[in-house]
Amino acid sequence: MPKSRIRKKADFTPPPAKQATNIKLTSRSWVAPVMLALFLIGLAWIVVFYVTDGDLPIDSLGNWNIVVGFGFIAGGFGVSTQWK
Repeated sequence: MPKSRIRKKADFTPPPAKQATNIKLTSRSWVAPVMLALFLIGLAWIVVFYVTDGDLPIDSLGNWNIVVGFGFIAGGFGVSTQWK
C-alpha cells in the first residue's frame, strides 16, 4: 500500500498585538455623598414623622410619610450600585 504524503503545517504566527487603549474611568466621587445623604434624609423623615406623632413632615400624607422615608432609603441603595 502506498504511503500517504505528510502535510507540513504552517508555523503559528500570533496575530498582531493590539495597542493598549486608554480607558478613561469616570469619576464617581459623587456616589458616596449622595448615597449617604439619601440614607440620612430617609431616616430623618421617618424619625420626624414618629416624633411629631404624624404632624410633620407632610401632614396630608398621613402614614404614607413612612413610605416616603423608605423611598429615600431605597434611592440610597439604588445609588450605591454605582459605587466602585
